[in-house]
Amino acid sequence: MLTARISCVFFFVAILSQGGSTQDTDEEYNGKYIGKLNTYHHQIAGDVYAVDEYTLLLTSFSYDGTGADTFFWAGATNHPGPQGFIVPDEFGKTNVLDRYLNKDFTLTLPDNKKITDIKWFAIYDLSNQNTFGDVNIPDEFDPPSPQRISQLSKRSHGVTSEAIIILDAKTISIPAFYYDGLGNDTYFWVGVGPQPSTTGSKVPDEYGYLDPLRHYKGEDIVIQLPGEMTIRNINWLSIFDVATKSNYGSVVIPEGLNVPPSLVKVVKHVEALPNCVQLHKNYQVSWEIFGPQITIQLSGQIKEDEYMAFGLSGSEERSQMEGADVTVAYVDGARGYAVDYNITAKAPCGKTLGQYKGVCKDELVGGLDSNQMYTTVRENGISIISYRRTLISSDSGDKVYPTDRPVYVIWALGRLDENKEPNFHDFYPKSDLKLELNRQEPHSTCTDFTMSSRKFREIWEKSDIFDRSIRTFKATIGPSGGKRGYQGITGQTSMGLAWYINGQLIPELYLRRGLTYSFRVHGGNNPHSANLYHPLIITDEPHGGYDRLSDRAQNQVRVLAGVEFTRRGRPRPTAVGPLCLSKHEGRDRRLDDDFLTFKKFNRTLVYTCEEGEGGLLEVTPNSSWPDTVWYNSFTHANMGWKIHVVDEYMRVSSKGALTITTSFLTTVVIFLFFRVI
Repeated sequence: MLTARISCVFFFVAILSQGGSTQDTDEEYNGKYIGKLNTYHHQIAGDVYAVDEYTLLLTSFSYDGTGADTFFWAGATNHPGPQGFIVPDEFGKTNVLDRYLNKDFTLTLPDNKKITDIKWFAIYDLSNQNTFGDVNIPDEFDPPSPQRISQLSKRSHGVTSEAIIILDAKTISIPAFYYDGLGNDTYFWVGVGPQPSTTGSKVPDEYGYLDPLRHYKGEDIVIQLPGEMTIRNINWLSIFDVATKSNYGSVVIPEGLNVPPSLVKVVKHVEALPNCVQLHKNYQVSWEIFGPQITIQLSGQIKEDEYMAFGLSGSEERSQMEGADVTVAYVDGARGYAVDYNITAKAPCGKTLGQYKGVCKDELVGGLDSNQMYTTVRENGISIISYRRTLISSDSGDKVYPTDRPVYVIWALGRLDENKEPNFHDFYPKSDLKLELNRQEPHSTCTDFTMSSRKFREIWEKSDIFDRSIRTFKATIGPSGGKRGYQGITGQTSMGLAWYINGQLIPELYLRRGLTYSFRVHGGNNPHSANLYHPLIITDEPHGGYDRLSDRAQNQVRVLAGVEFTRRGRPRPTAVGPLCLSKHEGRDRRLDDDFLTFKKFNRTLVYTCEEGEGGLLEVTPNSSWPDTVWYNSFTHANMGWKIHVVDEYMRVSSKGALTITTSFLTTVVIFLFFRVI
């Protein structure tokens, strides 16, 4: 807890000059004011605030740095003196203080001490026991802390909750939240005035989406107010249906709540183009039509290995990925890219019976890249890419950007693979989105970006199959499990599906040289399917997708099993069998990250299997095999994981520890009792 708190206050230090918000003035909310530092020596100056129970904020702090043995110092005596303790500096160090000039930073009291445990804070010289500056902590001082308020009122559509908690100036926790999801156009909605009304503002859901709310079944969720908005700017929170102007349940936000300031950095949004729509908390699109061209700007809070996608839907009746005409934009170093793509299937681009299918570049499927790069900017963690294209493209595979009617669009945020190609998206529309591109009057729903330190999610426990008695493996297909699953375990991007071996998600396999093993493969036997045809292969490289590689790249890969070559030297998979697929049933894939364990996640999947015996892949590792090889899909990259090839191995009886001996490496684990396998 202390480590997490320290990291948060360090993050707060970095954003003081940019973050925060105001109520009715331009004054920044920094927490509860304690007082101005009294100045005695060495040009001490500054103001002191309480950020929370453990954290002090110093603003405009100055000190000339010439003290001999000077520290931040605090204590519980009546006045500053030797009966105190060192408060680590803004970097968590207890070094002698250097010079400061109008600096803003936070200090965390050591050893879980609270502000209520001290009576003063000082800049103190230990060698001569001299106080250079100090401030007294008022009697019965109440530092900021999360505040519990009323629960949501029970009005309609099953809306209820336990008492709502205001965690800080921008963050609201709604415990045990219920809503039946049957409203017409319902959102988390905040505003000013005596009661909820249409003049309020939309608040992103717990995942940053601005789509209508889903069904909630007693879930604990946390939402964040958008842009520079804080609880000081609002009077109520509502579950509000915009279409029917109905308040399904609400709560009043009391004035003057003594909560911590937000740890969120607010990055100003500069509208370069007249029309702008906030697609997600971390993503917005703006545009302008001039003559026969449209200029589009994509702005996203993405990492350097991530992409933004936006384009016209593949359907005239809804937002649909298949058949869509999209742009995939990203920044690589100082250069930006806005690449024209065609989507024929929800799968990475690959050849199926000689034709490219999936998310493919227009140039690869016989078309043209119709986008003209305009500008690229990456600053403060925001990538901004502008590009132009004609409304009516000369490429027959491109869609027309209509000016006489609204049009359905699609968008996505995701990670790039090792070849800078878009992999399965992390964020994408939850509902249909229709835009009127040629508006008579400019229109914008965009807000400033808010950036908080990303929460670390513990990955699921890695599994292995280490059993000499197991010589046959059943290989099936299932969902990759989001950031806790395949991505977290392997550190690689995911195409959304992964191998399940004997029911486990990408376990590490241990095979002994000289023994024969059989894989019964149920990865699909329909080569016309762009996303559900996965023959199993074993190679000496970690990604797979051998069929997608160029001839030159294939020559760099050693195929150990699962591929044979025709007379013309073309690769052909051998381990092909009917599809066994685990899939979500009645649950949004976006919720995968909420499962703490694979076991709980796996219980929610529905398993279906086509008739027929699985394809057979028999392998007998020998001395020529490397110590580590990989099982993967012939058609798509990043679906499998490691195989450890060993000469012999031992397992410790009591603890299950491994001792593995290979031809190149010996790792010895010594216990009092062990048995040879």
